[in-house]
Amino acid sequence: MSRASRNVRTAMLYIGVLQFTLEIPYAESLKDKRNAIKALKDRLRRSFNVSISEIDDLEECTIATLGAVVAGSDTAHLNSVMDHLLNELKDWRDGTMTDHQLEIIAPQ
Repeated sequence: MSRASRNVRTAMLYIGVLQFTLEIPYAESLKDKRNAIKALKDRLRRSFNVSISEIDDLEECTIATLGAVVAGSDTAHLNSVMDHLLNELKDWRDGTMTDHQLEIIAPQ
């Protein structure tokens, strides 16, 4: 057996999934809501390297439900990213996070 094959580790892919609902009280139209959500999504993508999308409440002016996903091989890093993401959402000045669900998916 070669030295390289003895040192091979099996890489594991973990996926962090955050679904959250935001209330945007000042939004009087879908345009107001989408502008606020677009700015938030752009900032979160830059800051946390997450994939993020609006997934529900698309036709509601003051409510938005989004999903954010991060993938990696280190669960400690994923948990840290998700914790920082949650803190950023809790401090968002344009609205209030009213609900969230967080899950780290591990291979079986």
